[in-house]
Amino acid sequence: MIILKTPEEIEYIKQACRLTADTLEMLTKAIKPGVSTLELDRLAEEYIRSHGGVPSCKGYCGFPATICASVNDVVVHGIPNAKTKLRNGDVISIDLVAAVNGYQGDSAITVPVGHVKPAVTKLLKVTEESLFKGIEQAVPGNHIGDISHAVQTYCEGFGYGVVRDFVGHGLGRDMHEDPQIPNYGSAGHGPKIKPGMVLCIEPMITMGTYEVEVLRDDWTTVTLDGKPAAHFEHTIVITENGPEILTMRSKPRLID
Repeated sequence: MIILKTPEEIEYIKQACRLTADTLEMLTKAIKPGVSTLELDRLAEEYIRSHGGVPSCKGYCGFPATICASVNDVVVHGIPNAKTKLRNGDVISIDLVAAVNGYQGDSAITVPVGHVKPAVTKLLKVTEESLFKGIEQAVPGNHIGDISHAVQTYCEGFGYGVVRDFVGHGLGRDMHEDPQIPNYGSAGHGPKIKPGMVLCIEPMITMGTYEVEVLRDDWTTVTLDGKPAAHFEHTIVITENGPEILTMRSKPRLID
């Protein structure tokens, strides 16, 4: 069931989304060669709690950390640890959810570490662009499939893989609500988009195959061919005038 949010609920969600965006912005500045993913996780938890929030991922279905820290061929759900230290040329995807007053804010970014190969920079740029292509379709009267189709056609036009196993979703008091929002699909299909919906659109795109594998820890998800992946996400609310991005950072585009 899709839960339309009241104006009061949307204000609570906006507070959580602001904290989520600010935390990601802080982490972006901390990402550099030699930093471990565990250090980034500790920074994130400290920042969220010191600003009156709760790190929603920590303990969710047993996940042990505040952030998902996914490096290179890890698509999603990488577990922060002391051994994984960032190196020049890596990319790291950070996905986090912060709660304020019982409501959630969700966003993800993929950040280059030092100097990365031009082909990898292009993957990040196209993935981020596809997020905004999807958001453009999130207008009242359209369908969820219009978002999915926009992301898929844009990314596949560059020869990239569009992950099928994980999707975007609704958001509110719970981290994952209806509707599911795949990054692939047919325009004109799926639930109709209405004002009051709060949606998380999150393209997960790979340089090669879209097929992925979940490792033995039951979380870490890697590309089947070992090629890099990128992940960008915003939480949006649907208004009468179209989508409003709630997790926008001070720099709207991470990858120029």
